[in-house]
Order: sequence, then structure tokens, then C-alpha cells
Amino acid sequence: MNRSDLTEKLANWRTHLPVQIVDEAVRDIIEQISTAMEKNDRVEIRGFGSFALNYRAPRKARNPRTGGKVTVKQKYIPHFKPGKELRERVNNA
Repeated sequence: MNRSDLTEKLANWRTHLPVQIVDEAVRDIIEQISTAMEKNDRVEIRGFGSFALNYRAPRKARNPRTGGKVTVKQKYIPHFKPGKELRERVNNA
């Protein structure tokens, strides 16, 4: 499911809301999560899961094409950890 599918499902579920407002709400939620993660804040949605950043230390890697050594800089990777309720719903489906 992509963002437009989600918007469509929500608009069909809540028929009293126009599609444009539902689309704005979905975009705003995604933007708020992204902004919080830019600031290295953790975002937790109870029953669904949490979004956080995982730190990857700098390291030496190997270029598979040339076989030469390459230095990989430190970086942060977005990480989603599902909540207990979501895990149970997925496993019982």
C-alpha cells in the first residue's frame, strides 16, 4: 500500500471527509514524523510502533566491483519497531 492507496482507503472509510483533507492529513503526519526524526527525536504511536534512528559507525568496506577498500562514513538509518499490538495482529492474521 502506498500513500495514495492509504488516502483513498481513509476517504472511503470516513465518507464525510473530502479526499483533499484526508490527503493533507496523511501528508502532515508523514511530514511531522520526518521532521522529528531529522531532529533525532523518537516517534512512538501506541499500538502501532515507534520510529527512531540507528547509528552506524564509520567502517572500512570493500568495493565489490574493484575489490578495493572504501571508507564508509558514519550515518543514521531510520528504523521502525512495530508495537506489541501490531505484531500480534500480524501474527494472528
